[in-house]
Order: sequence, then C-alpha cells, then structure tokens
Amino acid sequence: MVDVFSGRLLVSKDGRSVDPEEALQNKVVGLYFSAGWCSPCRDFTPVLCDFYTELLEETEPPAPFEVVFISSDHSAEEMVGYMRAMHGDWLALPFHDPYKHDLKKKYNITAIPKLVIVKQTGEVITDKGRKQIRDKGLSCFWNWLEGADIFQNFSS
Repeated sequence: MVDVFSGRLLVSKDGRSVDPEEALQNKVVGLYFSAGWCSPCRDFTPVLCDFYTELLEETEPPAPFEVVFISSDHSAEEMVGYMRAMHGDWLALPFHDPYKHDLKKKYNITAIPKLVIVKQTGEVITDKGRKQIRDKGLSCFWNWLEGADIFQNFSS
C-alpha cells in the first residue's frame, strides 16, 4: 500500500492523521468507496463494520486487515458525520484530497458502495468484496489473505 498512498496522510475516525505506510503495512486492505447519502452504502456499512470488528477484535492475533474509506460525500462535514455515525474504527482518505478521483479511475469505480480488496502493491484481489462478505462472511477474508502474498517482503 506504500505505492498506492505514498506521500499522503490518512485520517482516523477521530480525526488524527495517520501514516499509511505504518498503518497498512503487511495487511490486506479494503478500499471502501461509499457515501452517507447513498442508501445501499448505509445498508452495507454496518455489515462491513461487524466484519471488521470480528476480524480485528475477536481473532487472536488480530487479522491483518484494514479498511480505507474513500468518500463520495458532498462535503467534509457530511463525510465526518457518516464516519462518526456508522463507520468502524478504520481509516479514510481526507475529504479534500483530490487523489480520490485518481483512485476511482484506477479501480474503475462507476457506482457505490464498492469494496475493492487489494494487495500491498495495490493490485486487486477482488472488486467484489461487498458481495463476498454478504455471501460468505468471515471465511472470505482467509481467501483474500491467500491471494495477498502479505509476507512476501519477509522472504529471503
């Protein structure tokens, strides 16, 4: 993910700036394209929230998974309100960062909500994260992990 978010900062739900290199290293990353005004998004976000919480708080050790929210909200205030009201404790690209347009183009986002699961390189594991979570629950994460080659940088 260093390649994807290189030179940028992400923000946490409570507004702190987070270095993506540290936060996303050796993790499967879900790029969550969503907005508070979108009813299918509001329908899926609690499902993603439960999925995220189970993976990070109820598995030992916590699963190597992180979500980065890329907002399609109409204002920074809407984005913050949506994050505070509905989101898990995951990260977001700041609202005013124009890079969100590049990400939408790169991952061919034509409708939201969309959950794109990516490797450390930014290469797509699946662009059907939402459907897989709905159909398979937690078991889909282990398939993503297999496809992620997460620990490749530890091999000699």
